[in-house]
Amino acid sequence: MSSIQDVAQLAQVSTATASRALSRPDMVAAQTRQRVLDAARQLGYQPNMLARSLRQRETRTIGLIVTDILNPFHATLAKGVQDCAERHGYVTFLFNSDEQPSKERRALETLRGHLPQGLIVVPTSGTRAHLDALPHLPVVELDRVSGHPQSSSVTVDNIGGAYVATRHLIELGHRQIGMIVGEQSISTAVERREGFVRALTEAGLESRPDWLLPGHHREDDGHRAARQMLTPANRPTALFIGNNEMTVGAVLVARELGLRIPDDLTIVGFDDSRWAQTMFPPLTVVAQPAYELGTRACEQLLLQFGTDKRDPVHVQLPTELIIRHSTGPPSARRKSSAAPRQSSLSL
Repeated sequence: MSSIQDVAQLAQVSTATASRALSRPDMVAAQTRQRVLDAARQLGYQPNMLARSLRQRETRTIGLIVTDILNPFHATLAKGVQDCAERHGYVTFLFNSDEQPSKERRALETLRGHLPQGLIVVPTSGTRAHLDALPHLPVVELDRVSGHPQSSSVTVDNIGGAYVATRHLIELGHRQIGMIVGEQSISTAVERREGFVRALTEAGLESRPDWLLPGHHREDDGHRAARQMLTPANRPTALFIGNNEMTVGAVLVARELGLRIPDDLTIVGFDDSRWAQTMFPPLTVVAQPAYELGTRACEQLLLQFGTDKRDPVHVQLPTELIIRHSTGPPSARRKSSAAPRQSSLSL
């Protein structure tokens, strides 16, 4: 591999000038800079970015920790962050915590060795404590909030999204409505539960404990909760489910039990995806602007670089209720040949 000394010799400049021409081109005359660039291209020179970072104690990298990279929602968040970072000349180090605080802590320890300029994190239940160990690192919490006082955040209106989804079920005539909620140590799950309960209360309906079952955001949690709730003798006529992975589990249980959607059971999920649009029947969902969430989080982080201490900024984006064919009145009977219907309601 060619070295910076080889580039300098070919361009007939000093090593220091060659280095400045490649790292700080505004400090070198245009003609000299062009000679150095031509020499670097001719030799196939690639700068050692890690060595430079260690010398300067600064990198063009940011850290990103998501909780489940196999979840399409989190994959889309990550793409939004990475696309934005790349446009601004930054490299993103991506980690997956699997909702485990211990894995999140190890990811942060690894990141510290790479001298990131900032961090974007989808929090676990341990994030608030972990961030106390990084007091000077700019941080943006994405999708959820940990309650850490120095972190900015980019989230959606979870309360409003859950409220509108539940109101949709009530307006269809449902009075027996259950919810599979997420882990109550996670802010999104708490907020979606709040929106659900608020809509029921305003309609004079009871939130039954046996129809409000927790999960941990995974498919098997949705499957387990739906199995418990959808007993033949005492099941709700409609289900609202707190995220897309748990919705998959609940839909599978409905099929295993021979329940027709929406004739026997109406379902609304939180999060949209390709499978939600292409399953039969297409799924009514509360959609989040996942890609925009990622890009906005990245933009918010970049604004913190090169500035004095900034007050935390909290950005909240709207959700959208997309009505498809998985919702209908209680005991509705629909022809399978009916044309698909789709409409939307923004918050």
